[in-house]
Amino acid sequence: MTALGTGLSRFRHWLRAHPLALDGALAFAVLVTILVSSFADPHGPNGPTFGTRTPEIRSVALMVLSAAALVFRRRDSMAVLAFTGAVALVELVVGDPPAPVAMSAVIALYTVASRTDRPTTWRVGLLTMTGLTAGAMCFGSGPWYSQENLGIFAWTGIGASAGDAVRSRRAFVDAIRERAERAERTREEEARRRVAEERLRIARDLHDVVAHHIALVNVQAGVAAHVMDKRPDQAKEALAHVREASRSALNELRATVGLLRQSGDPEAPTAPAPGLAVLDELLETFRNAGLAVEVARPDKEVAAPLPAAVDLAVYRIIQEALTNVRKHAGAGAKAEVSVVRVGSSAEVTVLDNGTGPGEGPTEGSGHGLIGMRERVGALGGVLTTAPRYGGGYRVHAILPVEGRTGGNT
Repeated sequence: MTALGTGLSRFRHWLRAHPLALDGALAFAVLVTILVSSFADPHGPNGPTFGTRTPEIRSVALMVLSAAALVFRRRDSMAVLAFTGAVALVELVVGDPPAPVAMSAVIALYTVASRTDRPTTWRVGLLTMTGLTAGAMCFGSGPWYSQENLGIFAWTGIGASAGDAVRSRRAFVDAIRERAERAERTREEEARRRVAEERLRIARDLHDVVAHHIALVNVQAGVAAHVMDKRPDQAKEALAHVREASRSALNELRATVGLLRQSGDPEAPTAPAPGLAVLDELLETFRNAGLAVEVARPDKEVAAPLPAAVDLAVYRIIQEALTNVRKHAGAGAKAEVSVVRVGSSAEVTVLDNGTGPGEGPTEGSGHGLIGMRERVGALGGVLTTAPRYGGGYRVHAILPVEGRTGGNT
């Protein structure tokens, strides 16, 4: 059964690739059918009889012409219908009894109906039915209500109806296929969009991790180099901070890059994402690097734990803002961090006095500010960054909480 099904499938594919061969086979089959039918006498003494009648040469020629025209039915279906209809009408007028040449016109009418629209099918079908039926009724030897005349009317109607049904089914299948292709394109576009968003998120995390820890490593390495000869104990302490910062950087990089693993890969990261729970550790790293940081309102005073996405965003905003303070505000700078819950929002503020020679980052410049703005925008919040009057810089973010947690407070 499998071999038979495979053979039939290959044969169908071959016929679709060679439509002229299929039309030639159809024309031959129609010719054989109407030739065999022309030997039947519908008016025998005891009803229709076979073999008692021989078609005339003229009828054979008309049958051959009408069947041969079907070979070109796909190229110009309307012209083939007109030709076969005219040949059938000639046979109905001069034949007594006429040979079944009208079957070629029925096939041609089916082709027109299957390849055009419904209004055209109605017009052409009615014209063909009327012309052939009227010719048979007016010029036939039998009464106008004979079954041969009704048969011509019925067969032409069946041809038009079958062609219209096939056209409708093809349109329906094409519509389903188009919807499926559109849905597939939509899924692919959605997948590409999600991949782009994930890449952007990972890029932000990598920037936050690298910028923060490398800045601390740079500061502590400079301190160690400066006091190595005169104060080796302080140099050892600075190098210990370098080691600790580099270890933290490696751990966070490993966790971030681990997100790129496939779900089946072993040793997938299981550590939780950083948040306000480890804010003290983050602030301690900056204090060890020489940046005085004060917490105006510790995170424990926040009314309730923040959602995971908001908690991570708050942590990264504080990390990036303090990194910018350490890089741009200069030596002796002080920073102040505030995390408060105001209604359905969480507000994060990072201030510095900017007493050193450095200046705060220009509004909208740098990957750090861009990353913070994208994080806040992804959560539907607002980020404001601007120099402070009298010196220093201010980073202020408002992040919605209730809309992300279903209204929980």
